[in-house]
Amino acid sequence: MASDTTSLPLPARGAVPHLALADSVPTGPDGPDTLVVPVFTGESGIEVGGTAASPVPEPAQVELWKMLVAVGATGSRGEVTTLPAVEGTDVTTILAVGLGGASRSLRSARHVASLLDLPAAVEGHALGAYRYDGQKAADPDRTDVGTVTVVGRGEDAAERFTHACAVVEAVTLARDLVNAPANALYPESYAEVVRAATTGTGVEVEVLDEHQLEEQGFGGIVGVGRGSARPPRLVRMTWSPERDRSAGDGDAADGAAPTVALVGKGITFDTGGISLKPGASMDAMISDMGGSAAVIASVIAAAELDLPLTVTATVPLAENMPDGNATRPGDVLRHYNGTTTEVLNTDAEGRLVLADAIARACEDNPRYLIETATLTGAQLVALGDRTPGIMGSPAFRDAVAGISREVGENAWPMPLPPELNEALTSDVADIRNISGSRSGGMLVAGHYLGRFVTEGVEWVHIDVAGPAYNTGSAYGYTPKRGTGVPVRTIIATLEWLAAGGTTADDGEEPAGE
Repeated sequence: MASDTTSLPLPARGAVPHLALADSVPTGPDGPDTLVVPVFTGESGIEVGGTAASPVPEPAQVELWKMLVAVGATGSRGEVTTLPAVEGTDVTTILAVGLGGASRSLRSARHVASLLDLPAAVEGHALGAYRYDGQKAADPDRTDVGTVTVVGRGEDAAERFTHACAVVEAVTLARDLVNAPANALYPESYAEVVRAATTGTGVEVEVLDEHQLEEQGFGGIVGVGRGSARPPRLVRMTWSPERDRSAGDGDAADGAAPTVALVGKGITFDTGGISLKPGASMDAMISDMGGSAAVIASVIAAAELDLPLTVTATVPLAENMPDGNATRPGDVLRHYNGTTTEVLNTDAEGRLVLADAIARACEDNPRYLIETATLTGAQLVALGDRTPGIMGSPAFRDAVAGISREVGENAWPMPLPPELNEALTSDVADIRNISGSRSGGMLVAGHYLGRFVTEGVEWVHIDVAGPAYNTGSAYGYTPKRGTGVPVRTIIATLEWLAAGGTTADDGEEPAGE
């Protein structure tokens, strides 16, 4: 990879195994001690699978199948069965997996060889084995997977492996940023982390400080950051391949892919401001910058993958604190595009900073805008801890939701009922930041953000309030704390657009919604 994220100015980084590619299972003293083999539930019971490389001899597959049947394995999703080696495999342990969760069961393995689908194996093993210890003292007795060798053949094996590694790097970067404590990652230091992370990638970075934000009229960002001793920042990141640099606004030159704007909420800590949150679980509010982490990592990934489209991220960074200078309920803020907001709840601050960022992003006249945020508790109420909600231009919304499900992040499209838009009417400003009802809170927030999207720009808002930060136990390849959602959705959407994916959006909701 071109970027050297190991040198980022963060107090700690997460760890993943070393990843390697081979066209057969390595043998000898440097070979793996554990072999991961996929198994499935077939019409007549458990079946042993593999890849086109077929590195396990048929007699060994038969013997493995007999052992699995003997121990009652079914091949069901998530089932993990550990077995001793069989003749014909030069390993000490075989791990038969139904689907996912394998690397978390391999803490004692030194070197793992995996026969799963190549990209799935790379992403699943690396993301599943990710470990974030923060600033804990090193444990000399702890063992972790040292190397994962993925077995794959074909002319495109190296390309698919490199692509999967870039995705892993992006997701783990986002996880590391979300996991960092707020006394280390605050607006000023966060901006410096972005500068360091983009070194050597070709991504251009611009940072506006609190004085420039005030002078240029970013009233939402300034208003939210006013209560903190750590002043706000606005980070702008641009990836523009050489072949697209001559393009004008909107579409790239010579029929290349269109320009895409990314926006991500970067509240480095959220107390709620004057509308103070309850103290219980407030520590999880280090994750309120999960949207910013996702778009920052995605822009870097676009550069690493050399995607043939221009991507610009506009990332507002602020800390929401309740001191004597803090914005009060009832205050009116003026946003970058001149729109005024009556602030009725200072804990609905994410939409205030995003409004400025969206308005600025739309000045670049992108065709598509993807915005993501840990925005509303209503997302968890409506969809639970693991399912992002997607709102916006109906056709683009549905396309992104479909892509999200394909990559395993499982977002769900949500409507924007017009009556909820009316609920944002204010007596003293152009708009207010909450409605007067608890109903449809996630959708109200979507309407609020939509007010700042320029006509003609197809956009989506991805609410990841629950999915970006796992407060429960690890599951599948998802660890506790930062998850990296929705990085893979954004990267896959950018690739789809770069490959010519389009939407024909008429602005109307599909029938039945």
